Amino acid sequence: MDSEGPNADQAGDTAALQPFSVSAAETPLEGAGDVQSGHLTWRTLISGDRTPSDEITLGVADFPPHGTLNLHRHGPAEFYFGLSGEGTVFINGASFKIAQGVAIFIPGNSEHGVVAGDRGLSLVYGFARGSFDNIIYHFRDEAQPRALT
Repeated sequence: MDSEGPNADQAGDTAALQPFSVSAAETPLEGAGDVQSGHLTWRTLISGDRTPSDEITLGVADFPPHGTLNLHRHGPAEFYFGLSGEGTVFINGASFKIAQGVAIFIPGNSEHGVVAGDRGLSLVYGFARGSFDNIIYHFRDEAQPRALT
């Protein structure tokens, strides 16, 4: 067996990365007034264009009662994890309830959107991509794809 172990090459890729923490309260609020994406706000907590990271993107999205994230698609897969409230996630025509403690996997290039319930909705979103600004959103009713940053 190699003296450096079976994952030596992988470990070298992230050797310069250091642990860090991020406070959601100190992260800029985004999405307010962006009617094309829907009626929600979000805070991107971990993203290579904002934090010393390069392997994942993670954030929190907040929806008011009956708020929406309009139908869209993007290349990378995504996950949602419900923090509070409730809602419905639509993925390729199927509907999934989301609430506190519920995780939802969204395959890459799947058309998906969210409608919050009567109490609103707060969820964690994440991608196995280094930076949120590299995720190109294709909204159903939008002529040009774009990043949400």
